[in-house]
Amino acid sequence: MQYSEIMVRYGELSTKGKNRKDFIRQLGRNTKAVLKDFPMVEVKAQRDRMHVDLNGADDKVVMNRLKDVFGIENFSPSIQVEKDMPTISEMVVAMIKEQFRPGMTFKITTKRQDKNFEFNTNQINNMLGDYVLDNVPGITVSVHNPDIEMRVEVRLNGVFLSSETIHGAGGLPVGTGGRATMMLSGGIDSPVAAYMAMKRGVKIDMIHFYSPPYTSEQALAKAKELTAKLTKFGGSIQFIQVPFTEAQETIKEQIPEGYLMTIQRRMMLRIAAEITKRRHCTGIFNGEALGQVASQTLESMMAINDVTNMPVLRPLISMDKTDIIKIAEKIDTYDLSILPYEDCCTIFTPPSPKTRPSLEKSRLFEGNIDVDDLVEKSIARMKITDIHPGDEFMNTDVEAFAELL
Repeated sequence: MQYSEIMVRYGELSTKGKNRKDFIRQLGRNTKAVLKDFPMVEVKAQRDRMHVDLNGADDKVVMNRLKDVFGIENFSPSIQVEKDMPTISEMVVAMIKEQFRPGMTFKITTKRQDKNFEFNTNQINNMLGDYVLDNVPGITVSVHNPDIEMRVEVRLNGVFLSSETIHGAGGLPVGTGGRATMMLSGGIDSPVAAYMAMKRGVKIDMIHFYSPPYTSEQALAKAKELTAKLTKFGGSIQFIQVPFTEAQETIKEQIPEGYLMTIQRRMMLRIAAEITKRRHCTGIFNGEALGQVASQTLESMMAINDVTNMPVLRPLISMDKTDIIKIAEKIDTYDLSILPYEDCCTIFTPPSPKTRPSLEKSRLFEGNIDVDDLVEKSIARMKITDIHPGDEFMNTDVEAFAELL
């Protein structure tokens, strides 16, 4: 059955009062961005709901895209028919028969925008209900808890019929919660943290540190591919690749082994904070979870956070690894994250890093290097790529993963 429109309902947007209009406008922009390769599709974001006119586009593909867009509570695919009761009745029966199984119940719910239509709401409900009972053997009516609820909307430009409600991603439209940067590694955690930030409406710019020749082009492509997978939740993302080789080599030469990791992370955060400030963003997200690795103890976090007074946000801070993995699998980043390409967080890792580094010693050892010079050199050489929904940077075939692993 080919649908003509998808009717989108908002969730948390309904509580936004005077800002509601801005939230709806942003959701409309994000939806258009996610559907940019369907030029025939029209997105009309209105106060009470959003209408996505398919105009011949593949409804299944469009609905799969809409499922992931933050700000959408649920949606219903609809079929447009003429404002003629026999035509409406036949289509209602056809749609119900497509879903009907023995023992199912139904309900007709009508909204009438066109007050000039010849029948009122109650008359339409009764006429269609009787027609369904006469033409779908075994079906019964349930007013309070139907298996199939047929929605009938009589508008000025026709009658729209829907019988299915599909859950959306919920959350807030990306871009309504401010703008921040995300320290994206190639692992499991940081894409999940980015997803959770985006769900609360934050527009994320990805910062990825890479260290050629110690890290490969495949590792860089993997980080871009992870970013591309996250674009389905709210549109394009800017990917900022920051060269980190000189900084890492300098730290390895000048810093005692036990503090290599701490000083390296301090340098990363210092660079990320400077980029964040220059891009007029207001916070930094990362994928840290308390106690997961040596750099994620409270003492390590205190020693690392010391380099900036900018908010450092950790959506995964109290989550177990198994819970993080479940979300990574849900958002389709897990198989990509476990590809065995080293990122710069794993190279030069000492065998016994300090899990409770001293803040005073961290500051003292950092005096051995020219911090400001290394920061400026990294920022001067960074490269920015706009990543859009549908962009691909590497082969993500699951069988190929298995061969690599």
